[in-house]
Amino acid sequence: MSRTIYDLIGLAAGIAFILALKGLSHPKTARRGNLIGAFGAGLATLVVFFYASPSVYGKAESSLPLNNLGWILGAIAVGLIIGVPAARKVEMTQMPQLVALFNGVGGGAAALVAIVEYLNLGSEATTAQVVFTVFTVIVGCVSFSGSIITFMKLQELMTTRPVVFPAGRFVIAATLASVIGVGGWVVSALGTTPLLILAALSLLFGVLFVLPVGGADVPIVISLLNAFTGLTVAASGYVLDSVLLIIAGTLVGASGTILTRLMADAMGRSLFGTLFGAFTAKPQDSSGVAEDRPVRSGSADDVAILLNYARRVVIVPGFGLAVAQAQHTVRELADLMISKGIDVAYGIHPVAGRMPGHMNVLLAEANVPYDQLVEMDEVNPTFGQTDVAIVIGANDVVNPAAKTTPGCPIYGMPILEVNNAANIIFLKRSMRPGFAGIENELLYDPKTMLLFGDAKSSLTKVVSALKAL
Repeated sequence: MSRTIYDLIGLAAGIAFILALKGLSHPKTARRGNLIGAFGAGLATLVVFFYASPSVYGKAESSLPLNNLGWILGAIAVGLIIGVPAARKVEMTQMPQLVALFNGVGGGAAALVAIVEYLNLGSEATTAQVVFTVFTVIVGCVSFSGSIITFMKLQELMTTRPVVFPAGRFVIAATLASVIGVGGWVVSALGTTPLLILAALSLLFGVLFVLPVGGADVPIVISLLNAFTGLTVAASGYVLDSVLLIIAGTLVGASGTILTRLMADAMGRSLFGTLFGAFTAKPQDSSGVAEDRPVRSGSADDVAILLNYARRVVIVPGFGLAVAQAQHTVRELADLMISKGIDVAYGIHPVAGRMPGHMNVLLAEANVPYDQLVEMDEVNPTFGQTDVAIVIGANDVVNPAAKTTPGCPIYGMPILEVNNAANIIFLKRSMRPGFAGIENELLYDPKTMLLFGDAKSSLTKVVSALKAL
């Protein structure tokens, strides 16, 4: 296959990726966009078997992929054996963890490819190739180790609170300076030892970079690390002389950067404050509060009676809804209320759940009409005219502490102002704080009725009680 045809096919795959991103911008076209993206990725993988860039490993062998066919097919088989079962069996609540792992693997793979290419080129590497290799190794390793930490936070294998230590800011700054210094050493010395030291320091910086981030901000970091991975792929595309990798990496890097900026704005703070605000935040102590203060709990019958006489109800979904897999039940409840003439809407916070768009995807799975999903800025002004707000497993995104408690991990984050509703129904398993680890004063509001238990079971009882009225 000639280089011209190879580049044209790569361009076609790049166009498929662009169309995929366009399709993913709306729930109605997301499935089609996903399929187009998969087609582009398949095409990009297939075409490599028929052409190898003369710059690969410094060899001018167009049959190079075929010479390593066994290794390539073996790697694909391993990926299929691990990836397909993981993607099919993963629960919706664990999807963010899977995204974090896949993103980290992508960054790590780009870094490894850059290292191997650097070792094979040796003294024949141009300055530009070395510079891009250094960039790929640094950002790829940061993305890999940082993604592992986000996975551990999401999986609650470690504390979800910010991890800070004395002089932490100076340690992080010193590590970053070391990374940059060793990167310069690699460019000037062209040796294996400095490159491996660079990789190790970059991995350490990735860990230190993510540790100070609290649980509520993890979705933003996932988006940022995704952008990092895109940049590493684009840089490795230059090293490997692959236009396709440059296109794909640039798309991922650009879209991830835009999403990160939008999510930081939704949190009401700068990206720097999101990443390092824990070093200046005041410590919060909520221990014992839930035991010392009374709350008002109710039954499914109490909730049904309240809903039966409501004119407008806003449902606020959260991670607890995903844990209970109650999206179909909440859709049944909403349809039942609508049949009784009640105005029903879903209040969607930009960072509800554990990843961007988590609630949108969850509710789309239950075929909830998209026009019933109302973004935070649009639904907040309506809470004053809302008779009942039903909070299902959400906590931090409705916590008034974001407005009233300076120094707390979520202070400054715009929230869904359910406290303005006439009545609040809060579905929770227990009085345990949310992912950010802070107490929610809304639980003790006289207007709040707590319905304890699994969200799906509780909602099923409410549906039955409402049907009987």
